[in-house]
Amino acid sequence: MSTGASTGAERDPFVDFVRAFSLLVVVAWHWVFTIIIWRDDGPHATNPIGFTKGLFVATWLLQVLPLFFFVGGFAHQQAWAAQQASGTRLGTFVWKRISALARPALALFGAWWALGALVVSLYDLDGVGRTVQLIVSPLWFLAVYLLLIALFPLAHRLHQRFGILVVVWAAAIAALVDVGRFAHGYEGLAWVNMVVVWGLCHQLGFFYRQLVDAGRRVAWALTWSGLFALVALVGTRLYPGSMVGVPGERFSNMAPPTVCIVALVFFQIGVVLLVRDAVLERLRTRARWQGAQTVVNRFALPIYLFHSTGMAIWWAFSHEVLGTRAVREPDLRWWLTRPTAFIGPLVVTLPIILVLGRRWTKRPTPERSAAA
Repeated sequence: MSTGASTGAERDPFVDFVRAFSLLVVVAWHWVFTIIIWRDDGPHATNPIGFTKGLFVATWLLQVLPLFFFVGGFAHQQAWAAQQASGTRLGTFVWKRISALARPALALFGAWWALGALVVSLYDLDGVGRTVQLIVSPLWFLAVYLLLIALFPLAHRLHQRFGILVVVWAAAIAALVDVGRFAHGYEGLAWVNMVVVWGLCHQLGFFYRQLVDAGRRVAWALTWSGLFALVALVGTRLYPGSMVGVPGERFSNMAPPTVCIVALVFFQIGVVLLVRDAVLERLRTRARWQGAQTVVNRFALPIYLFHSTGMAIWWAFSHEVLGTRAVREPDLRWWLTRPTAFIGPLVVTLPIILVLGRRWTKRPTPERSAAA
């Protein structure tokens, strides 16, 4: 297994690793750091960042959705190269990828909506709507990812014609959107960045091989430039320090994204490029690393789809059966029980995946593209 950049439509094991790692970080974050507060209209979610001084810095490494979109851009590019060689049309390629993700996501959304409606019609229970909303809320990420797939033909053509200028223009537009939003009060502009900022992260994935071949000096340049930009932006006190939503903040850097996410993705790309050789060495020499990566990537979609369902079931069980008390803000006991907060939802989610998610698993093979 080569430590260099892959060629053609060959799989890049490091891309598989980053995708698996990103997925696990997102799932673990939801399980471990979600605080459920029950109000008159039902459950509301918060997290410990707003209660713990300096903890927001952890989100600069653990908010990995920009990184996920980055490797997704490379994966889509590789998959299209392989499909194009076999004579597949671009429209067919895009439609197949959209349907492969949209069908299970819509099935999950529809099932929870129907269950919520049934419970409301049969029982006089408060908070059902909020509960369903929290369970299906992670699907927003898939909605953005589907949008990026739909825009892939445009992104690919722009990349072929203009190259790195597309990234420069996207970064400039993201900054100008923030100027219009914060300096001139055009709040509606913020939603432009849902396409521009996430599209920039995805577009950067088209340069993955060039970045790998450029060496560690470029990786360090990306790391430091992204970090310095992030510190400067947060230091203005215009932007929140956290890269995830925190109740009580004026707005979130994530929804819709601000220019902070642009700085974040450059920082994170630099970091992963710096650790790439070390990770590939472990993937080559340690069977457990290979096995864990294979399992996570094989079950990636059902893990993401069902992790919030498992969390909801575990939360209800621990609250109603085990008598676990709810907290409004983290205390010492809450921090000490964080391992349980991971293990409990995991134990509940695994059977759900095995029963309901097997049809959406895939067994990767060496000859398939990285996005197969």
